[in-house]
This record gives sequence, C-alpha cells and structure tokens, in this order.
Amino acid sequence: MRSLLKRLFFLVAVAVAAFSPVAWAQLSIEITGGGANRLPIAIVPFAGEGAIPPGIASIVRADLERSGLFRALETPPLVPALTEASPVNFPEWRSRLADALVLGSVAVLPDGRFEVRFRVFDVVKQATLGGVAYTLNKNQVRATAHRISDYIYEKLTGEKGVFSTRIAYVLKRGPRYELQIADADGAGAETALASLEPIISPAWSPDGRRLAYVSFEQKKPVVYVHSLQSGQRQVAANFKGSNSAPAWSPDGAKLAVALSREGGSQIFIVNPDGSSPRRLMSSTSIDTEPVFSPDGQFIYFTSDRGGSPQIYRMPANGGDAQRVTFDGTYNVSARISPDGKNLAYIARNSGRFQVAMLDLGARQVQVLTDSDKDESPSFSPNGRMILLATVIGGRGILSAVSSDGRVKQRLTVTGGDVREPAWGPYIKE
Repeated sequence: MRSLLKRLFFLVAVAVAAFSPVAWAQLSIEITGGGANRLPIAIVPFAGEGAIPPGIASIVRADLERSGLFRALETPPLVPALTEASPVNFPEWRSRLADALVLGSVAVLPDGRFEVRFRVFDVVKQATLGGVAYTLNKNQVRATAHRISDYIYEKLTGEKGVFSTRIAYVLKRGPRYELQIADADGAGAETALASLEPIISPAWSPDGRRLAYVSFEQKKPVVYVHSLQSGQRQVAANFKGSNSAPAWSPDGAKLAVALSREGGSQIFIVNPDGSSPRRLMSSTSIDTEPVFSPDGQFIYFTSDRGGSPQIYRMPANGGDAQRVTFDGTYNVSARISPDGKNLAYIARNSGRFQVAMLDLGARQVQVLTDSDKDESPSFSPNGRMILLATVIGGRGILSAVSSDGRVKQRLTVTGGDVREPAWGPYIKE
C-alpha cells in the first residue's frame, strides 16, 4: 500500500528521503523577485530606538520589503531626530521620491519597559493616516515591530498584513527531525517537537494554538494534536494501517484524515481526540490529502479514481465527488485560498513539479513557480503569498511566491534542509 502511495503522491517515503543531515542554523529570507510598481516608503529610524536593538524601524523596513509591495527608501538617522510628533515637510519627502512616510520614537518608562509611538503619513496627499502607541519589554521588540508592520500595511493597502503570524516547518538536523515554529520572517524559531523518527504534514488549528501532524515515533504513521501553549499532545488517529494527512475543519472541531484502517486510503472525519471516526465515502481508489473549504461546506482531496492523481471535491459530510483539476496527468496537494476563490496545488509539467493556481470561477490555471521539485503549498492568511517546499542545488529549502507569481522569496537554513511548511492563521488578541 505504501509503495503505491509513494508512486502516486508526495507522501511519506518521498518526504523522508528528501532530507539530509544538517547543522544548526537560523532560517533566513532572500527576496529573489519583486512586484512591479512597488510603493516607495520612507521609514525613518525611530528616535531613541537604540535602547532596544536591533531597532524597530529596521524590522519594519524588512517586513514591508519582503511583501513585494513596498520599496523602502534609504533614510539615515536625521539630526535633529524626527518623531511621530514632528511637523512633516511633505514637499521635501516628495523630493526624496517617497509616497509614504513612517516616523516614530522609543521612550523608556519608569518601570523599565518601553513605549513605542509611530505615525503613518500619505506624502502625496499630505495627510496623516494614523498611528498607535505600544508598551513592551526587551523580549517583545520583534513582535511589536511586526504589529507595526501590519498596521502600516493595512493602512496603505486596505488588507490585513501577516507579519505577526507564524510558520511551521520540519527541520532535519543530524539524526533528529524537529518540528519548528517561527515568525513569518523566519526569526525566533523554536522546536515544538524533536524526534529520531520522521515528522510530516503539520497543520495549524484555526485558532493557531494547536498543530496536528504525523509522527513515526511508533514505527508507523500516527496523527497527533499538539498544544503549543502547554506542549502536551494527544493521539488523534492511531488506527490499523496508515494514519496521515490531517486537516482542520474551519471551526476547529473536527479533523479530516486519510486512513487505511478499512483497506486502501480513504478520507475519514475524526474528533481531535481521536473519537468518532467516520468514513465519508466508499471507493476502491486511493483518496488522500483532504482539506476543507474556508466555509466548511466541502472537502478537496487527491484521488487516482480517474486513472491518475487529480484533485476532487465532495460535500464535507460525504457524498459524490466531483473532479476539479483537468489540465495535465498529475495534480496533487490542494490548498484553498482564504477567500475560497482559488486553488493552489502541485502540478507536474514536463517532469517538473511546480505550484499552480486554479481560479475556481474562471477555470483558468497559472503556474506560479519556475522550480522543478515543489511540494506542500500553504497560503498566507490574507491569501497574498504561498509558502512551499522546494529543492535548489540538491538541498531542500522553503520558498514563497505571491498569488500572482510576481514576487518570489527563498527561506533558507545555511547548510541544512527544511521541508513540510504550513503558514499559521491570524492570532486573535
């Protein structure tokens, strides 16, 4: 059974074999492509930010540049230093080619904490767009900077930013597999689970507090649900045969999983504690990689029922399946955009495995990447970017591409391999 899954899909054996021994390193991001017509923005170093290195403004600048929508202008520290309360000479900033401007300051409070204040300006319209004040300690510098980036991004684009979200991925370090959690910019990586056996298929719960994943600690694939707050976990699927490919329902109450407990690989619904397993359909085909639509009405999945791996859709409570992908003979690993309008997946084109996007309304397909060994696409919460795993120079890395294919990034670990990415949801405060 496992050999057939291996031949048809990017499943266990492929994911495990792709890793190689690595040394410890920090995940870093390299922008390899940028969008056209990026908005020029001046982010002046915040007055007094030297008290909390590495400095708020530099993190905000890197965040906005990474989005591919902004071009950060060189703005050395000014004398005298400008703050959010300083009068703005808009013609001068226009002469510097800035369309937007960010000014801020950092003050030390009597209790030893810090207060960061900032304002965002529309230089073209000579208007103030708003500002916020945050109180923080030295351990919250990056988190606060990401919040500021999100605020600026939303003011200037009208959509929510994702700089405060997190990503999960699997790192192979020597004989150890590690499930890592990091900020969206790759910083602050922490190990949620380390094992001498493979870990694959991490999936975030809708509230961002739990991860479901598959671990081989019991010498077979078992699905676990892991609390990121307590570090505790519970078995969600440990039935006879293979237990794989967990996906959360939008309300976080159920998991869709692929089980072979009744022969073949079939889609089941289970509770996060593993109770009440229910098979959604009966077929003689291999059905795997389920994922819920954002409204919870449908489940998209991969199946070979038509003779080759394709993506299908069925009602979330079970029922007849409808084929979704028709271009090519190999389409797997479906992920639905947050607005439910687009489907990202892995398509084989002339022997190359690439991320493709299907407009579910117009039925138009666009290949987004130019690599040849992509896997595991994952949308950002605002649908603007797609995180994925790929192979460059014989080494597994994480990559990201914008939903229009214009912006490309590489997220690398020096000398190491990372795989199995999953972009976390917005965290409700």
